[in-house]
Amino acid sequence: MASPNASPSTFPTKRMKPCVAVHGGAWKIPDQLKQGSADGCKDAASIAYRILEQGGSCIDAVTAAISCLEDNPCFDAGRGSVLNEKREIEMHAMIMRGDTCDVGGCIGLTTVKNPIKAARVALEETKHCLLSGETATLLARKHGVEEKEFEYFLTDYAEEEFEKMISFSASLNDLFNSKTVGHDTVGAVAMDAYGDLACGTSTGGITRQVAGRVSDSCLVGSGGFADNEIGAISTTGHGESIMKVNLARLIGFNMQKGMSPFVASKEALAHMQRRVGGCGGAITIDPKGDVDVCFNTDLMSWAVVRGDSKLPNGNVIIRYGIDRHNVHKEEISPVVADDRYALHTLRVIAKVISQTQLNLNGNRSRDDMLTLDPEEDSTPERTDEQQLDLDEMEIDKKRSRTSLK
Repeated sequence: MASPNASPSTFPTKRMKPCVAVHGGAWKIPDQLKQGSADGCKDAASIAYRILEQGGSCIDAVTAAISCLEDNPCFDAGRGSVLNEKREIEMHAMIMRGDTCDVGGCIGLTTVKNPIKAARVALEETKHCLLSGETATLLARKHGVEEKEFEYFLTDYAEEEFEKMISFSASLNDLFNSKTVGHDTVGAVAMDAYGDLACGTSTGGITRQVAGRVSDSCLVGSGGFADNEIGAISTTGHGESIMKVNLARLIGFNMQKGMSPFVASKEALAHMQRRVGGCGGAITIDPKGDVDVCFNTDLMSWAVVRGDSKLPNGNVIIRYGIDRHNVHKEEISPVVADDRYALHTLRVIAKVISQTQLNLNGNRSRDDMLTLDPEEDSTPERTDEQQLDLDEMEIDKKRSRTSLK
């Protein structure tokens, strides 16, 4: 990472082959959702990789991938969230960047269409790591994050499951047998061409859970973790078990010992099963760009795209599936056919706000930012000369503050 006093010309240069992995949850996936879950992960990973291929940041890729999964009613996140004991929707999400270890999370959302975007707003617009309920919703609304009425989230599957499960305990016993303790959380991890890492996780809970229950998905170290020096991890499974062992951070500790992403995840999942009786899964990328998928449940939907799989025709290979044995492999084009949807149809566009954007620790972050609702953004575009003047002013201010210390 560049020094805070460096000039804009010293920003990091591309040096890594981008890669991305997504998961749609480690749980007892019913037959009617198996194909949709596999295809949904394939679509989300394809969207995320195209963003990386076009120079987007890992945070952009994770945001778009999880938004895609949240828009898909096959997954228990966003539109596919399930009903709690009061027949209400409660959604949680987190997103973390590995270059600065800054994190944003949200708890108990009921109207936000894409909770991962609310988490992204908390990451970039506050000094806090985790916001709840009305506070998180109002902040997301202020920054143009789309909201929906309850009926949007109420799927036929959620209603059927609510009627079928007479209690929270019944949900656990039916959805999660002794080898399939998990649930349909969604997540993504990515490395961009600059070598930066990011993770994100989002969930809609467990059917008939007590109102106000908070899952692991929005908690740093449990549902996800990202550090450029360690790796990026997103976990899935029975939330209480994951929280008890801090699964994401445990996988990170294993990688710090020199284990590969797969071995680190396998060891951590085995520890969780042995100590607290829970099963689950994880997607992991290490600082070298090695990416892998691991789960000890019967099923977990997932997809992986590696930049080093590029073919002579420019396409890349995507691998995806719902189990360990039947892996689908296809070619996808890194080029988006319609430039209007270069960052997917999520109304999320990459925009340079300032090349001297600073994180909360005073370190320089890169200029890849999102405008969550571009049609609400009436700020006039700056010329290159105006932007350079602003950059120099910010650098001078930083030097002045440093000299006063």
